[in-house]
Formats: sequence, structure tokens, C-alpha cells
Amino acid sequence: MPFTREEMSAIDKAPINAPVAVNFMGLITDEQADRKHHGGPLKAVHQLAPATYERINTEFGLKVRVGTLGENLTTEAVNDLPEMTESTVCIGDVYQYGGEYGDTATSTDDVDNLQLRIVQPRRPCYKINDQIGQFTKVPNIAAWISKQGIAGWYFKVVRDGMISADLPVYLIERPYPFATLETLWQLSNSKEKFAAEVIEPWLAIECLEDSWKKVLAKKVRKD
Repeated sequence: MPFTREEMSAIDKAPINAPVAVNFMGLITDEQADRKHHGGPLKAVHQLAPATYERINTEFGLKVRVGTLGENLTTEAVNDLPEMTESTVCIGDVYQYGGEYGDTATSTDDVDNLQLRIVQPRRPCYKINDQIGQFTKVPNIAAWISKQGIAGWYFKVVRDGMISADLPVYLIERPYPFATLETLWQLSNSKEKFAAEVIEPWLAIECLEDSWKKVLAKKVRKD
């Protein structure tokens, strides 16, 4: 569809049931019209919590459907995991899609199963305003989403594999349990400065995308 600053965008997504291959660049069937700002190894797969749509629809009286904001994935709360939202996922988390994991897994269970690592939140852009602007005249919903910190997150592909709608999801690594996306947004959005001991653990996260580290580094209070 046409957008205000470029001819076309691939933001609008629709559910698919057939398995799709995922490599280091993302879903092989996915498209990005603006490859300068979207896609690439550090934005290979975008996941958004269904709760984001619930909050948008409640706040603005809309009926925006899942997929409207361009995400590749949404998940349900299964396998004893809490719902995946900004308050429950962390930078560095690795999730496996398909197979088995834990006590019931065999040595060959996960050989070909997709594994993804969270490396950064998504920064909402003007395309969200254009997309939702089809349904409402509310200005700058993208800024509201950013302030709320509910824009979803990007994965880097740890291991190529297949993904489909019926696969179980397993959390297999959580190296930085303090690093929830909710906390990262709170720190980034804050006008306050923080003690070095608050910020430095974030700067030490190897997989956190560099632009977020630059934002956080400016939040250190000069004592």
C-alpha cells in the first residue's frame, strides 16, 4: 500500500498456516519495502504481543487486527510459559520453535529446530501512523506505542529452521534475567539520569544492538 514518505510498504501481514523456512535474514517469504531501516540479521524476525493490539484498541476505540503492525510472529501462553510480552521477555533470551526440550528431549530432537535470540526492541516509525490512520484520525499513535514500550522485539537467528502456526515454543536460554524489554524502555524513555551501576550491566550485554547501548550510555549520571 502507498505511504506518506515512500511509494510502497510491506507492513501489513496476514496469517499463514504452511511451514516457512527461516534463515539469518528472516522468513524467506517476508518482504521489506524499506530495506535501509527494516530487515537484516539484527531485525530478522519481529514478534509482537497480542496484548499490544488489545491496548491500542481499548485506548483508541479501534478494531485493529493482528498483523496490521507488521509483525512476523505472535504466540500464545503455552508450555508453562507466561504470555510473551515486554514485561516477560529479556534481551538475550533464546527461544526454540518446534521439537522437544528439557527432560523429554532426545539428542536428535532439536537438531533442525529454529532458534531465535532477542537482540532489541522495535522502534515504532511513521508507517504505524499511516497504517492505523486508515481506521482513525488519532495523530501519532507510533509515539504513544513508543512511550508505552509495547512495539515488540526483534530476533537474531541463532539456528536456521522451519516455523509454522502449530509449533511449541521453548525458552532455552536466559542469560540476562534483569534485562526485560519493559525495563529497557523505561530507562530509554526516562528524562532522568541513573547511577553507573544501573546502566553498566546493560552496556555489558554483548547481543544488545549498539544503538540501544548508545542511548543508555547517555543516561549515566555524572556524580
